[in-house]
Amino acid sequence: MEIEDYKFENNMESLNKRLDEILRLLKAKNRLNGETIYDNQDLCVMLKLSKRSLQRLRSLGILPYLQIGQKTFYLESDVMEYIQNQIDKKKTLNDTV
Repeated sequence: MEIEDYKFENNMESLNKRLDEILRLLKAKNRLNGETIYDNQDLCVMLKLSKRSLQRLRSLGILPYLQIGQKTFYLESDVMEYIQNQIDKKKTLNDTV
């Protein structure tokens, strides 16, 4: 079976458009008001912390979070602020030693 060049190119273009749309939808899945959101599993991997450690950070008010039903989410800006605070804290400790 032989496919004419223009038909093949049209089919490939159509397939690429569909793949682009799927990728866009997958990326949008983890966004809230234009900001990336993370769940517990994302943060456990990113920060190399246990679920219990994340719960402790939430309970102490160190790491802000959103809860939707039973699922906990963290805004990227809050996570970046937490990381920056940890870096600043470490610098302060090193400066006093």
